[in-house]
Amino acid sequence: MSSSSEAPAVRNEHVDGVESPASARDVQVQHTSDDAALRRLTSIRGSIDNIDAALVHMLAERFKFTTLVGELKAEHGLPPADPDRERRQILRLRQLAEEAHLDPEFAETFINFVIAEVIRHHERIAEQN
Repeated sequence: MSSSSEAPAVRNEHVDGVESPASARDVQVQHTSDDAALRRLTSIRGSIDNIDAALVHMLAERFKFTTLVGELKAEHGLPPADPDRERRQILRLRQLAEEAHLDPEFAETFINFVIAEVIRHHERIAEQN
């Protein structure tokens, strides 16, 4: 074996039923392609991370307003839950989901989770008054 830094040519052979690349250049092209894919994946994941951060901030902002609603309800003896409002919200968000090409079932599951959490907060606020 030579001490040269040049990669030896890889013959087109079958090893355990798998055909090897025709040359070291083919292997390098594959690594370059993989590197580009990994850079693209990292970039896409960075965008997802930014959207996740925005979602957290939007939810925090939403809960600031729902806390105000809970306080107002508690001050006036209104119930923590408002089934008519909740129904309208679910229908509205399902429609928005369809328009945005998002699964309406997912949107409904998500908003139901948020609504349940809001009601829980409103109940706690009412208990404190």
